[in-house]
Amino acid sequence: MTNRKDWPLALSVGPGAMNAENFDALADAGIRELELSSGAIDPFYAVLDFPHRAKDIAAEAKAHGVTISSVHLPFGPFSKIDPASPDPAVRKTILDIQSELLAATGEAGIGMAIIHPSGEPYREEERGERMACAVDVIGELTGIAKAAGVTLCLENLPRTCLCRTSDEMLVFLSAIPDLRVVFDTNHSLKEDNVHYIKTVGDRIVTLHVSDYDFIDEKHWLPLEGKNDWPAILAALEEVGYSGRFLYESGGGRPYWDIADNYRTLLA
Repeated sequence: MTNRKDWPLALSVGPGAMNAENFDALADAGIRELELSSGAIDPFYAVLDFPHRAKDIAAEAKAHGVTISSVHLPFGPFSKIDPASPDPAVRKTILDIQSELLAATGEAGIGMAIIHPSGEPYREEERGERMACAVDVIGELTGIAKAAGVTLCLENLPRTCLCRTSDEMLVFLSAIPDLRVVFDTNHSLKEDNVHYIKTVGDRIVTLHVSDYDFIDEKHWLPLEGKNDWPAILAALEEVGYSGRFLYESGGGRPYWDIADNYRTLLA
């Protein structure tokens, strides 16, 4: 059992936020931990040159009172880096790209990396083959991450993606002992969030916090959608969650709004 008041406020931000002025604004709002995130490959390379500048980026953030404590690895375009692709060439590409980014993450002293198990859309009849392909790729990347000093965290996803249910997530966790989970509170469309949390349990080591309408992901701020936040927070405490309370929501809102939402929600 843990206490929600011990979960530090954190925020997912994009490559464009990697500058001194923005780091100062985050720190002023009380947001001291960050996840560097980009859905596409190019920003990590063309914008940040992350494989060569990761240490400098992390050091600049720290100099301004902010810690980059995780990196969300790119997951698109699906045609190029889908871990669940049956095409060996695509699986090799994702291994090459993500391995380089994981190495840079470790060299920068960033302890966690987030990865998606799949792209989409998938037909029901191909899910078995897709799962087998993804388990192989994620297993190999988990080992590469561990060697770099990074914990790889697999994200639950919506719609036809893999890991849309806790049963699918457990397939990965059973096959890959060192793999951990980032639980996204606005992705469960086929299963109650509380049931998902209690089933996966202490393998959840970080969060993506947002709200939604139970129809599709929305990434609204908590209390703007239908999530039962008292039940979700209680379930996280029950399974011993002790990580960050990391918002993947509030895009375009002032950082103070996110900090105020955090204080209200966890009060």
